[in-house]
Amino acid sequence: MSRDDVAPAIATLRAGGLAIVPTDTVYGLAADGENEVAARRLYAAKGRASIQPTALVLVSVDELLGRVPELPGAALRVARALLPGPFTLVLPNPGRRYAWLNAERPDAIGVRVPALDGPGREVLAALGALVATSANLPGGVDPRRVDEIPSELVAAVGAVVDGGELPGTPSTVVDVTGAEPRVLREGAVPGAEALERAADALTDR
Repeated sequence: MSRDDVAPAIATLRAGGLAIVPTDTVYGLAADGENEVAARRLYAAKGRASIQPTALVLVSVDELLGRVPELPGAALRVARALLPGPFTLVLPNPGRRYAWLNAERPDAIGVRVPALDGPGREVLAALGALVATSANLPGGVDPRRVDEIPSELVAAVGAVVDGGELPGTPSTVVDVTGAEPRVLREGAVPGAEALERAADALTDR
């Protein structure tokens, strides 16, 4: 695990380029969270249709609240109960912020707050928020090591941050925009556990 590639990654992202960074689950292909043009470069590099939703990855739940201040109280309670951790939460987005990340549902936003330390956290802390998706090609294996990242993606980025071997199981995706939370994808945390924790947060007033 090395921090030698942290500064180049931060500089690349701030300049509108792409970088590969470790999360608490798998390696991610990332761009500056505030840069719509960079996000579109990310879609093109991965071969991802722009209508596919992409997560906003934040350094903390407080950072989330600062960037999406209209977040309803119930959604914030679930976010504080599950994050940081290996979850992607689909939350209400009444202000339609970062609408380019979810073109078909701009009133919803997918967010992650990974439980990170080391170089991955340094990069995320410097930017505050990233747009990120798994550093694989469509249908490919989610990479848990740098040597598993497709060469096409490595060639498309300005920096690769090596965080060592990661768990390798993607985040569990939970939608909390409806009347009750629902699991959209089983991942690092079993769906039943995710729903139980979300329900506890909603009933604990």
